[in-house]
Amino acid sequence: MAQIYPKVIDNLVQSFKKFPGIGEKNAERLALYTLDMTDDDRMLLADSLTLVKEKVQPCEICGYLCESNICSICSDEQRNQNLICVVEDYKSAVSFEKIGNYNGTYHILNGLISPIDGINPEDININSLLNRLKKLDNPEIILALKSTIEGKTTTLYITKKLENQKVKISRLSYGISIGADIDYLDTITLDRALEDRKIINE
Repeated sequence: MAQIYPKVIDNLVQSFKKFPGIGEKNAERLALYTLDMTDDDRMLLADSLTLVKEKVQPCEICGYLCESNICSICSDEQRNQNLICVVEDYKSAVSFEKIGNYNGTYHILNGLISPIDGINPEDININSLLNRLKKLDNPEIILALKSTIEGKTTTLYITKKLENQKVKISRLSYGISIGADIDYLDTITLDRALEDRKIINE
């Protein structure tokens, strides 16, 4: 069978297919659309793909995405620095930011404890969270982790590590489906789960 597209377009199709949720047809549509883009738009796309890898780095405090050492959330003096929402990854933090009602900060774990997968507490950003809490005055952490074995194991581990410390620990209220990823929840559900959070260390 003859090759349908020139090699360079076929390579672009294959590249788009690597994006989550992009199948063959959508990848072809995106690849062909680039031919209709202006030179400026194509250059912006190419530069953005390069710069996102070169410029974006984790915040030294919370692990969120930023282009400097400290992210805009941690450096915002209007945010409650004593309130920390602990999430699995930066995508979950983005979901909370889209709500628009949360005025605290975040801590990105970059994973969940999963011994079966070889992921232990020292493999994710738990120690940095514990060190961060020591510098705060009567902080509260909201454990916004999914209701899976891994999420519950991580919640239990963090709660255990903070025993006898002046740290208020809460979790999102139930009503979120078991195993649901935070970044897939609608803003209303997430807002209610945050607003109705439950204290778990009293």
